[in-house]
Amino acid sequence: MKNLVIVESPSKSKTIEKYLGKDYKVVSSLGHIRDLTTAKGGLGVDIENNFKPDYAILKDKKQLVSDLKKNAKDASNIYLATDPDREGEAISWHLSQVLGLDINDANRIEFHEITKKAVLEALKNPRPINMGLVHSQETRRILDRIIGFKLSKLLQNKIKSKSAGRVQSIAMRLICDREKEIQAFVPKEYWTIDAIFEHDNEEFKASLAKINGEKAIINNETEANDILAIIHNPFIVENIDRQVKKRFSRLPFITSTLQQEASSKLGFSAKKTMMIAQVLYEGIDLGDETQGLISYMRTDSTRLSDDFVRNTLQMIENEYGKRYVGSYRVKNDAGSQDAHEAIRPTNIENTPAKVKPYLTNDQYKLYKLIYARTVASLMAPVESDTVTYSLKNDDLLFTANGSVMTFDGFLKVYKDYDSSKDVNLPELELNEELTYKSIEHEQHFTEAPSRYTEAKLIKALEEEGVGRPSTYATVIDTIIKRAYVEHKKASENSKTKYFYPTEQGILTDEMLREYFSSVINIKYTAEMEKELDEIALEQIDYVGALRDFYDRFIPLVDYAYANMEKKEAEKTGELCPECGGELVYRQSRYGKFISCINYPKCHYTKSIKSEDKFEPEHTGKVCPDCGGELLKRKSRYGNFFLGCSNYPKCKHIENIEGEEKPKFIRKKGSKKKSK
Repeated sequence: MKNLVIVESPSKSKTIEKYLGKDYKVVSSLGHIRDLTTAKGGLGVDIENNFKPDYAILKDKKQLVSDLKKNAKDASNIYLATDPDREGEAISWHLSQVLGLDINDANRIEFHEITKKAVLEALKNPRPINMGLVHSQETRRILDRIIGFKLSKLLQNKIKSKSAGRVQSIAMRLICDREKEIQAFVPKEYWTIDAIFEHDNEEFKASLAKINGEKAIINNETEANDILAIIHNPFIVENIDRQVKKRFSRLPFITSTLQQEASSKLGFSAKKTMMIAQVLYEGIDLGDETQGLISYMRTDSTRLSDDFVRNTLQMIENEYGKRYVGSYRVKNDAGSQDAHEAIRPTNIENTPAKVKPYLTNDQYKLYKLIYARTVASLMAPVESDTVTYSLKNDDLLFTANGSVMTFDGFLKVYKDYDSSKDVNLPELELNEELTYKSIEHEQHFTEAPSRYTEAKLIKALEEEGVGRPSTYATVIDTIIKRAYVEHKKASENSKTKYFYPTEQGILTDEMLREYFSSVINIKYTAEMEKELDEIALEQIDYVGALRDFYDRFIPLVDYAYANMEKKEAEKTGELCPECGGELVYRQSRYGKFISCINYPKCHYTKSIKSEDKFEPEHTGKVCPDCGGELLKRKSRYGNFFLGCSNYPKCKHIENIEGEEKPKFIRKKGSKKKSK
């Protein structure tokens, strides 16, 4: 009679079973095994009976559940080792219900990193299922079902939008609001004036900062010319301000900051970051053993364990010297649940260089970033000598700022992710007279606020207290798939992608503003998140919270059905060649296209401008594999690449410099995913 341990993923089960030995069998639930049905009017919730949920085993999990029951029947002890968060707690509860376990039994074990020490320690400290967390997850699921089902049905019926959700609608609101700001923005002219000097064969620049003791504001060229007319030699060094400035490292990663930094530094999407982090957490085969390389990646806390801090500080001293040893700092937001540590390496001895042979290129990049950020957070600050020269010219004051790093501190390990540079200035003396080499004046215009990048959108959602970091990747993926936004570069030469709302996205946002402004807004959605946290702590009644929302929401839905104008699909004037129905324009994540009005009964589609289809271009380059000609081709995702003219016999492909790498091109040295 073996002990049975149930985890969420198969890769994790293999890793843990190696730690526990022959007396334990570790199996996987593959995530959730049950979900709400479509009974009770499609909601799967009995509104009149205290919002009682109606659950059913997922169709693709029936055989798995049958196998779990057989394993449970033969087991002497059963341990539920699902992920250490709200969703994981709910999965453990569903397992206990299906397997007939007593929820008061201490059979729930929790670990935040997949290492032998952490797993064995968890087995020594089993606990009952936390029903506060279960009710919190259940409330969130019911809220999302009510909002998603009711709103999606309404919007599909009225304006042909595919869905709406509690958090995705706020993400859309932010993007649409930013677009309105950009469209309404009126550029304002301003000018700058710089004096160029040369001192001891070193050139430097000083900028006009003040006029008659007030901040210099130059509105037009006339004002700039008036100032230029009164500038004369010499300039007098009126003041020298020297300081030693310290720049402290940033705190270790939480989920949202990892997504932001991986986006800006590595070019990873939030979805890609979380997928890679999941693999690093669940376990990597390091040759002699399999172990998780990072702690749990869904967290909102910057806390680190005492053991990890102690070991890392010792490593820093041994590796870099005592001066590089910093201090341990924790700073969590007021809404932080602080359930888990920050995202960190499980073993500080697993340096990026040491584990690189066992990782794919992308896994290595993300692990290196996490490792460097964590170590840097415990290192001494960077020190720089700064100087500000104030140069007086009658009533005009020019300033020149310099900074030279004197101690690299945490940049010893984080320099690859830092763009700061020294600004050298020559040595000047107080009251020294300087003669300018030239005077430059330049016209500028204020710029509209920037559209959201993925990193900035995640940061905005986090700052507003909307959603949870673990959901941001899914939310962003949804609004792209629903064709509410386009995620694209501002220009061909740009490397950064921004969110642009589509016509359908703007229309959806406008309808939600008009008819659901009291519940689909940033403040109310953030308050919902707080209520879910309070339910988890068993501070408020979850049934009461659901009733308050439902009684507020349903009258709005009824009013919208009665008053929202119905949008008819735009017709092309052509008939479907397959069923004779009318052809209409539709929008997908890949752009506008034509389809039959009778969809989904008829699946006929065609592109709007089939004549614009890109034809392969001759390059004159020779295929290194077969000697054929390499042609310039276009992928389904819109990017260009070189492919052999003898395809499909020869499948040689190459990336074009400056082009985004086609999604089907595997980087050299990367590992294939196991089936």
